[in-house]
Amino acid sequence: MNELHGRVALVTGGSRGIGAAIARALADRGADVAITYVNSKDRAAEVACDIKERGRRALALEADAADPRALAAAVEETVELLGRLDILVNNAGIFPVGALSELGMDAFDRTVAVNVRGPYAAARAAAAHLGEGGRIISIGSNVAERVPFGGMALYALTKTALTGLTRGLARELGPRGITVNLVHPGPTDTDANPADRPEAAGIAAMTALGRYAGADEVASVVAFLAGPQAAYVTGASINADGGWAA
Repeated sequence: MNELHGRVALVTGGSRGIGAAIARALADRGADVAITYVNSKDRAAEVACDIKERGRRALALEADAADPRALAAAVEETVELLGRLDILVNNAGIFPVGALSELGMDAFDRTVAVNVRGPYAAARAAAAHLGEGGRIISIGSNVAERVPFGGMALYALTKTALTGLTRGLARELGPRGITVNLVHPGPTDTDANPADRPEAAGIAAMTALGRYAGADEVASVVAFLAGPQAAYVTGASINADGGWAA
């Protein structure tokens, strides 16, 4: 469990939920980890403390994923303070739900800015520092594969866009030995999407396994893609969805 020793990772939106689990999983495997946050300063500090308790260096950086300059600054600060950058995980995202008539263009612009422009901007900034064996991993969604409810068109649009971004960047960065992949989590038990809420049983029943994932189960897939065993995996969209799209 030390295959990432000497590597440095940046996880956007790493203060809670899947992002926090990814940050901890990468630290467990030996990486030093920087995370970004917007509003959850105290929770980001807790994650950074957990990483340090694992014997790794950690940074908690305030950066709105909708702001390309803030993301570029987070990349530069990570490189300056931790010495390098090897792994970028584009996890930050927002989840608007509403009918076409309810979600206007302001919602469209904000969602695209965070969920699509953010990963593009972060990848662009990170690519200037990634070397041979570098990794870019984005977090998509099960609704990019299957949309069973109304009111999710805008969110699904942005997560589907990450497939094209992943494939295009894989082609562009492959000659430099950098892999680019996408993970689509299924229903995952987090504070924003608890497995004990009233609707959860029906949602879990749509998966082949009939349950929600733990955030650590999604994080383990990301950690695999970040490691040396996944050196020949690139341009891939991997469903960690419990069979949601089966």
